[in-house]
Amino acid sequence: MPGYSLRFSSLARWAALEAAFRAAHDHGATTCEVDIVQTRDGEIAVLHDLLLDRTTNGTGAVNDVDMADIAELDAGSWFGPDFAGERVPSLVRTLEETRPLDMGLEIEVKEKRGLDGYTEALRRTLQDPKDTERVMLISFDHAYLKELKAANPGIKTGGIVHERYGDPLAVMRSANLDQMCIDLAVFDMDDARRLKDAGYSIRCHAYKPEIMEKARKSGLKWHDLLAKALEEGLIDTLSGDDVAWLATFDAERKRAQMLVAL
Repeated sequence: MPGYSLRFSSLARWAALEAAFRAAHDHGATTCEVDIVQTRDGEIAVLHDLLLDRTTNGTGAVNDVDMADIAELDAGSWFGPDFAGERVPSLVRTLEETRPLDMGLEIEVKEKRGLDGYTEALRRTLQDPKDTERVMLISFDHAYLKELKAANPGIKTGGIVHERYGDPLAVMRSANLDQMCIDLAVFDMDDARRLKDAGYSIRCHAYKPEIMEKARKSGLKWHDLLAKALEEGLIDTLSGDDVAWLATFDAERKRAQMLVAL
């Protein structure tokens, strides 16, 4: 059975961080994905963008502002009036809030500047073995993930891919990755079998129900592909923005499989 991972967005307010993750947990999620950027004073902020402008009422680069000042910004009004006054949490706080739920975190590395300091900040933040065990650091920058693991041997890393590769095993080995994070649109059954046979884990990102339905109408067989991959046990973590839909899809797939067996 795969774990379900929520790309954390609008499920609940950051002001009630523990309640937000609990809601994800209650919807069936076993992990949540968050994005992180380094602040001027060497802290790690849970924020999607390198700039403050789009998702807060601040301006400029996150790198140029201290965490305490970022924590005072309004990070909710951009999403809607009901979210006005929400704050940007630190990674330290996020780890603390998810421990009681025993939830894993897929943490996407967004940083592009001062990577040596960033690596050290992550080492400090992830010193607790209990956190290290439940965290997967993911990124499009596979080369940096390799450097990050070399400096922090206990961490696990996952390479995000939006394209197919001629030799996915070579990609994994070259960056010393533990997981390949594959978008459903480029998920290939043969590639997945090779990765699993070699001992790597796979995270597959599915899309919102409305996007999946548009794909179906376009003649793309994403539903069938996803069902078959789950049936073969090729997916360790199934991620998306709607965990309830993911869980329902998997449950319906299993029921259909049982009926065929009868």
